[in-house]
Amino acid sequence: MKPETRSFYQESTQRVVDQIATGLDQALDLEDLAAGACLSPFHFHRVFRGMVGETPVELLRRLRLERAAWQLGHTDRAVTEIAFDAGYETHEAFTRAFRTNYNASPSGFRRRKFRRVELPAACGVHFDPAGRVPSFIPRDSGGRTMQVEIKEKPELRAAAVGHVGPYNQIGEAFGRLDAIVRPAGLLKPETQMIAIYHDDPESTPADQLRSDAAVTVSRDDAVPKGLSEQRVPAGRYACTTHVGPYEKLGDAWARFMGEWLPASGHRIGDGVSYEVYLNSPMNEPDKQKLKTEMCVPIVS
Repeated sequence: MKPETRSFYQESTQRVVDQIATGLDQALDLEDLAAGACLSPFHFHRVFRGMVGETPVELLRRLRLERAAWQLGHTDRAVTEIAFDAGYETHEAFTRAFRTNYNASPSGFRRRKFRRVELPAACGVHFDPAGRVPSFIPRDSGGRTMQVEIKEKPELRAAAVGHVGPYNQIGEAFGRLDAIVRPAGLLKPETQMIAIYHDDPESTPADQLRSDAAVTVSRDDAVPKGLSEQRVPAGRYACTTHVGPYEKLGDAWARFMGEWLPASGHRIGDGVSYEVYLNSPMNEPDKQKLKTEMCVPIVS
């Protein structure tokens, strides 16, 4: 491992943590935060969540709620004012969120003799009325010891169906893809089924997220009508295989990008990250045995 590389990711993430913790009344501009961390928005989201254990939005929401709890215990401000400062548009929404996290209504919490303001957070960053921000504790859930292989990947030419919407609904696009490529004879022994994700789900509304469900094709294959041609650049990629349900892929990406990557000495390169489905529910009904290769470009 190169210490300076790990330091780069940790320092970049700390700068963003500091910015959020000292600007609780500011709206988050996730693209600006990513630029400040010297990462693309897409990669920034995965690195930050992996290192901190929360997304920037989740961190902001928790710190605002902790501040609200502190204000309830140390000021006589009206609950409605505190709710608005915490980012809630109505007293009712604030009360629901507060009760879920503190097991008491705001008024009930204010009446308590002993009040614990801090909510559970593995990163160790909490609201401080003096404005101090501690160094966050990098998440360590075993990601640093993931089995990762550095591969020189060739360029991939793919026939794709575009999907716009929540990433977990890309299965519908794969259904449309299969209905076209199977009759066209494009499903060969060497064919790979891949998914390419283009947008950061933190900064892009779920109904506007862009992704591609695709199969690899040779240079001689014609791309059937109704599909688009996509190219994944050749280059050096860090690759690891997730075994288990697709629902757990988000957590696997967080460990990969937020734990393994900073400890590895490697830096993210230009290009897209993508998934290769080594089997599928069509031939492996046991979700615990589904295998997905996750690939991220790294600097040579």
